Amino acid sequence: MTGRRSTPHRLSSRRIKASMLSAGALVACASLAVGCGVVSGVTGGSGGDTVTVMTMAPEKTKATNKPGMPAMAKAYARWVNKGGGINGRELNVITCNEQNDSVRAAECARRAVKEDVAAVVGSYSQYGRSFLSPLEAAGIPFIGGYGLTDDEFTSPLSYPVNGGQPALLAGLGRELAKSCGPVSLVRPDTIAGDGLPVLLDSGLTAGKHAEAGDLRAADDATEYSRHARQAIERATSDPTGNKGCVVPALGDRTNTFMDSFRRITDDYPAVRTATVLGSVDQSVINATGRTYEGSYVTGWYPASSDPRWDAMRDVIQKEAFGDNRIDASDAGVQTTWIAYEVLKQTVESLDEGEVSARTVRRALDDGLKIETGGLTPTLSWAFSDLIAASGFPRVINSNVTFQVVREGQLVAARKGFTNVSRILENVGSSAG
Repeated sequence: MTGRRSTPHRLSSRRIKASMLSAGALVACASLAVGCGVVSGVTGGSGGDTVTVMTMAPEKTKATNKPGMPAMAKAYARWVNKGGGINGRELNVITCNEQNDSVRAAECARRAVKEDVAAVVGSYSQYGRSFLSPLEAAGIPFIGGYGLTDDEFTSPLSYPVNGGQPALLAGLGRELAKSCGPVSLVRPDTIAGDGLPVLLDSGLTAGKHAEAGDLRAADDATEYSRHARQAIERATSDPTGNKGCVVPALGDRTNTFMDSFRRITDDYPAVRTATVLGSVDQSVINATGRTYEGSYVTGWYPASSDPRWDAMRDVIQKEAFGDNRIDASDAGVQTTWIAYEVLKQTVESLDEGEVSARTVRRALDDGLKIETGGLTPTLSWAFSDLIAASGFPRVINSNVTFQVVREGQLVAARKGFTNVSRILENVGSSAG
């Protein structure tokens, strides 16, 4: 961590100072017999001695749900505030359920504008344009989104902490090109899902492999027998008998697909399965027996058992013990943790100065270096740190990890990170 360690005494003294300033201003207004507005010690999202931010994610819907992300945000705020806040400022987290709906996502963004937040942090939505437009109009930075949409990698006010779905799919395709025959992709029939085939194919073709078969499916279906059968038929279509791979990338419904897949695999030769973190995590593997045994999985970060996650696990243990919404192996929870580390170090860099959407944005644009304890490379959004991908100009971290399910555990398939920036640059060039 960077910056000075804050104390409860410093937080209290800041509040007293702000109260005295406000009281003095009100007395002056009364003596002049003129109308005055509300006076705060610091403007623009800080609320005097409070840094207000928002985390939004879908909850209690029929499709993908990420309740652990807002829950992790709240736990992080409790932890920070017990230590005296960030540079003496209390962290206030507003959460918003965007309900997997474009209208609701836009409403969450407009609420963020109304609440004058300093940033929207660690959030998940497949409706990038819907929520980013209001944030851009108000100059509010979007820090550490999940990376579902291209908009998160093109908006000048977006500060992604990972390479999103583009990096995961490109990396997975590059890995499967080494060991798979025909590949079948089963993905959501949504706007966000429409971009997945070209990303997987970019990795496959980089490895001199044929493109994947593209099978679209509803992201809220209760069974996928037809799609599973079609996927297996393509994956076993190589006349030489080269074992193919099926890649379900259906978010929360990936496990539903695998139930259908498991029921019909006896009718076909064995095929490999592979997917991306976010569609599968350790909790899913634990609940499904040997369904995923041997599956390849690409992620953004080290495996959840890695000791570099100990600080996050400690906060969950202390501030959210018993909250079953928070799973330390969930990629959304992990991304939220990293996003709030970015926020904390950014606010610390402002020291005694104003904390607002404008100053947070300026600090990040000026090349502030963020350290995440090895969970990512050093993060910086200065122009010189952006990769040369015209389709994804805001990507700064194009690293992925390769993991595999062995004896029911998601473990590292190889040490360290693999950088896929070259593949993404080629995708950006072809897209342009």
